[in-house]
Amino acid sequence: MATSDGQKPAVFLLSLGCSKNTVDSERLTAQAVASGVIFTDDVDQASIILINTCGFIEDAKRESIDEMLAAIGKKEEGSVREVYVMGCLVELYRKELSDEMPEIDGWFGTRELPEVLAAIGARYREELFDRRELLTPPHYAFLKISEGCNRRCSFCSIPKIRGPYLSQPIEQLLREAALLQRQGVRELNLIAQDISVYGYDLYGKSALNDLTLRLSDMGFDWIRLLYAYPLNFPLEVISTMRERGNVCNYLDMPLQHIDDRILRSMQRGIGRSETIRLIDEIRSRNPEIRLRTTMIAGYPGETREEFDELLAFVRQTRFDRLGCFPYRHEEYAPAFILDDTVSDEEKESRVSELMELQEGISASLNRKLEGQTLKVLIDRIEENVAYARTEYDAPEVDNDVIIEIGDNVVEEGQFRQVIIEDSTAYELFGKLCDE
Repeated sequence: MATSDGQKPAVFLLSLGCSKNTVDSERLTAQAVASGVIFTDDVDQASIILINTCGFIEDAKRESIDEMLAAIGKKEEGSVREVYVMGCLVELYRKELSDEMPEIDGWFGTRELPEVLAAIGARYREELFDRRELLTPPHYAFLKISEGCNRRCSFCSIPKIRGPYLSQPIEQLLREAALLQRQGVRELNLIAQDISVYGYDLYGKSALNDLTLRLSDMGFDWIRLLYAYPLNFPLEVISTMRERGNVCNYLDMPLQHIDDRILRSMQRGIGRSETIRLIDEIRSRNPEIRLRTTMIAGYPGETREEFDELLAFVRQTRFDRLGCFPYRHEEYAPAFILDDTVSDEEKESRVSELMELQEGISASLNRKLEGQTLKVLIDRIEENVAYARTEYDAPEVDNDVIIEIGDNVVEEGQFRQVIIEDSTAYELFGKLCDE
């Protein structure tokens, strides 16, 4: 984390949750450093602990609460002076949390950046809106192209947490991207709650392809698209991926399910047949594309037959990357009124069954890469081993390419050519071509 000279008390920032939270923390850090705030990576050297919480799923909520309790413990033993909490969980449970944890010195939601800055001795400056102090490795970053969500998926509380959909203007995003590029960013990952409808609120039409083209023109090595909603997805972006060498042949499109009844109850706005046609069209336009998706198992009322339909769909579609979560009741999500009919044990069993199926698919797809030469980005080096990614792998969630580097000079943030020699379901093993 970046630090700054000054006499103010040191702050330890713990940023939890998704990449969108990461961007929020990076904006906060840049603003605070401009005011002379000192940050430390060592909590034992901090006078202030600031936690940016996640409130999306049960495990993330539990992690946020555990970290709050640990911070309170630091305060009670006298090793820190103040503890502040911000972010998604505060939006959902501010009153309940403040009642249960009076030791916390301040609570701030997702839209209270000036207030949290003031609490740690900084001030918000509008002219610094585009500035970020990266919490990722310096060679890649996330570009949040919009805030909030207008969808009403029954399992999701994001609209309450983040508010209505608000696209960031293209010119502002280009300025922010230019600043990131000057910081050394080579891979730009476009993120939002829903990138598919980017621009409708500002320009009356989809602007995702226009934005992608203009970012491509800036000369980034890789541009990646994450978190696309299947309904209203602008297919011209898929053609751009095929035509532009620096736009990764990769799309993260969470589908959640395939059964029509479940999709209607989820309020997804798209059914089985439309979903299959969309996937077929995407792959037809760009045969080189790799698709990542996410599924939910154990949604209220999901029968064994409906889950079997999901299994059959995954088996037939052969997604390149897939994650699955057990359904959990969210108090502020529309599905909270439904009877949670599937037991936790059965939910976990279905998740395991689906992921076992996907593991076999992933292993088969990775075996096809053995013997090929691929361009990879070196993410980190540990002793004599480099961990890298292909254009088909997003940071933090997808496959690693593991390379024994020997006496070769390799640096983090480099692009290298690698021959794939072996593979597992979630790893590739390669050697540098210039060995």
